[in-house]
This record gives sequence, structure tokens and C-alpha cells, in this order.
Amino acid sequence: MKLWEKEIDTSKEVMQFTMGNDPDFDKELAPYDVIGSMAHAIMLGETGLIGPTESRQLVDELSLLFIETQMEGFQLHPDAEDIHSHLEEVLVDKLGDTGKKIHTSRSRNDQVMMALMLMLKEEWRDISVEVKALFDTLIQQAEKFKDIPLPGYTHMQVAMPSSFALWLGAYAESLSGDMMFAEGIIKNLDQNPLGSAAGYGTSFPIDRDLTTKLAGFNALQISAVSTQLSRGKMETLMAYGLSTLSMTLSRLASDAIFYMGQNLKFISFPDELTTGSSIMPHKKNPDVLELIRAHSNKIVNLPSMLTGIYSNLTSGYHRDFQLTKELLFPAIEQIKQNMSMMRLMISNMEVREGILEEDTYKYIFSVEEVNKKVMEGKPFRDAYREVAADIDSDRYSPGKGSAYTHVGSIGNPGLDRIVQKMEEAMEQIQVKPIEKIYEELKTYYVKK
Repeated sequence: MKLWEKEIDTSKEVMQFTMGNDPDFDKELAPYDVIGSMAHAIMLGETGLIGPTESRQLVDELSLLFIETQMEGFQLHPDAEDIHSHLEEVLVDKLGDTGKKIHTSRSRNDQVMMALMLMLKEEWRDISVEVKALFDTLIQQAEKFKDIPLPGYTHMQVAMPSSFALWLGAYAESLSGDMMFAEGIIKNLDQNPLGSAAGYGTSFPIDRDLTTKLAGFNALQISAVSTQLSRGKMETLMAYGLSTLSMTLSRLASDAIFYMGQNLKFISFPDELTTGSSIMPHKKNPDVLELIRAHSNKIVNLPSMLTGIYSNLTSGYHRDFQLTKELLFPAIEQIKQNMSMMRLMISNMEVREGILEEDTYKYIFSVEEVNKKVMEGKPFRDAYREVAADIDSDRYSPGKGSAYTHVGSIGNPGLDRIVQKMEEAMEQIQVKPIEKIYEELKTYYVKK
């Protein structure tokens, strides 16, 4: 079934090409399309566009379909072009002419946008759970190894003293920043597009504020044209959120790969979390970390791939938008897996003590020598030159002391304040669970 079908047969080749991978990705979109249709059916009844009995019948059938879409092995109808045509096919089979009325006052354009918005909001809720779990693991390990020094590097060269608490806490704080960024993305996604129809509204007397409330949106996308302009843009905003998280994961993976190498041996992982070489029996390869890094780097580039699809399009709907799903949906699932695997690695990480006692790091406290001279009254630049001259002439006598007291340093990594920052960020990630929206819609007429 095709929602746009008339009396003309479209060639099989054109149908296959235009459908593309939509049936596969639409299975993921299915429960959200049902939720949007339940809200739409109630609104049609409340505005008198369909009868109250018809509205109830549609809601009842859609509530059953929602459960079906959640079941393992759910498939679209063989003749369905997408989830929207599948949904209408089921309703027509069950309710006859009443089922045909579900599409009154809407287009596939605003229908798919509503389902996408609902889905992307829900995905952020799930992603935030994974982020918090990884964050907690980083903080736990930072506390566990709080007093163990670690060399800090700049330009891949020995720089200044650091610590495992400072290193792990840094990535925990980076995750909190990623969630602050996500807050703005979620606010953009939390706007109801339904009622914009094909991009220019409808002459039916619909109530867009009602569907906004029913479907659990916080706001309404007002202009019908603006709503269609947001297609592609909303997916890209989602991609930017995934991208910033992936930057954090990629750099953490690179650090861990660097630190576990035989030349450094700062950290190690159990044998069962590494892989071996086909010819070198001594190898313990960080394949998991390398794949997290590679997958993350792909996701980092996701926004540019999406903008490449829609950036030069005119206003209104274009079929080009169909391709955003096959880029975005797999990335969402991949980032969840990336975070889960990173959590597995970090939770099993062991660290080596006494690293700074090695000759490689004899100059790592040179900045402390400069600072001591400054505290004694020398201008900083003069003190810097004196210590540099001592190092160049091999007169430098390595000191091992340091006195870092400010927040965010070795002596005071500020882990408690990083935890507070994440808690505040998570409080702003307010997404109404789809299950709760479903129960409210399902029982709308019971409570009325």
C-alpha cells in the first residue's frame, strides 16, 4: 500500500529505488509513529473532524499496534512502503472506512517528523543513562587511584606531573559538558511538528496545541514552513550531540591505548579484554579501544554527512531527507555500544605505581623549581631561564616535591564538584518516557 497511490502503476524499479532501506529503519520508528497517531486520533475526535466513537476505535486499535511494534520480530506489512502505510493498512483492515480517516489533516511529512522527534528525544534519555553509567565508573576509578601520580604529556612529550584522579576526572567532567550541550538539543527536539502537514498547514480546523500536550511535547513548532525547514536540521542537531560525546570517547580511547603500550605500561587490562597477534605471542592488543576510537571518529563526522544531504535544498519537503535515517539511526545504536564497552574497559583497568621515580621523568618537576624561585622573589622569566640553563648544562638536580592546592589540580582534583556538575546537567535532561505517554493516550477516554 502506498499513501499516495492513484490509478497509475509505478514501475517496480522506481519503487525499489525510492523505498531504499526505509522498511528496515521504519521498524525502529514504528512505536513512535503509533504514539503520534494516537494523539492525532484523539485530536480529530475532540475537534469533531471524526466522530467520538471513531476516535475511540482508532485509539484502541493503535494501542494494540503499539504493543505489537515493541515485540521482537515485528515486521512491516509486505505491501507497505513504510511504517505510515503499514499503520494505515492495519487500521483499514480492522476498522474499514474509520481506519481510512486517520490521515485526515496530516501528511506523511509532518507524520514522520513527529515520530522522529519523539524517537530522538527518547534516544537521548537512553543515551544519558549510558553516559551517567560511564561517568560513575570514571569517578569510582578516580577515587580508587586518587593518590597515584601519572606523567602529563604535551606534544606527546613529558610535560608536568598529573595523577590518575586528574586524568579520569577530566574525562568525567568532559561528559558532564557533553550533557550540558545535549540540553539545548533536547529543547529543540521537544517541539511538536504535527499540523504543518506538507509544509503549508491545512484548511481543517485542527488543534495543534492539543496534540502538543497529548504527545508529551513541551512546545509547538509554530510556522508550518519553519517546521519543514527544521527537517534535516533536527537530525543534524542530534548528530552534533552524538559527535561531542564521541570526541570524548575517542580521546579517552587514544589515551588508554597510549598508556597501556609496552614503552609506558601506565595501565593494564585483563587478558580477556584484549586480543592476541597471529604471529607475535607476546602481544596484548587493545582492539576494543581501537574500535571504540574508530567508531567514535565516524560519528564525529556525522554532522557534516547530514548537512551534505540537506544544506542546499529549498524550503519544503524533499525526498533527500529519507537518507538521514540510514546515517543517524545506526550511529545512535553504535554510541550506546561504544559507551558500554568503554565502561567495561575502565572498570577493569589497573594502574602502575611509582611511575614518576623513573629517569624518563626526572625533569617533570622542573616547573616546580621555577615556581620555587618565583616564590623566593625572582621574576618568573628570570627563574625560567635559570632552570632552563641548569637543564641544558646538566646541572639540574631533580626535585620531586610539588604543592598543588587549587581546585582542579593534583592536590585537589575536585571530584566532588565534578559530580555536582553532572548531577545538575542530568537534572536538565527532562524527557517524558514514551511508555508514560502511551498510558495517558490509551486511557484518555477512560479517564474523560
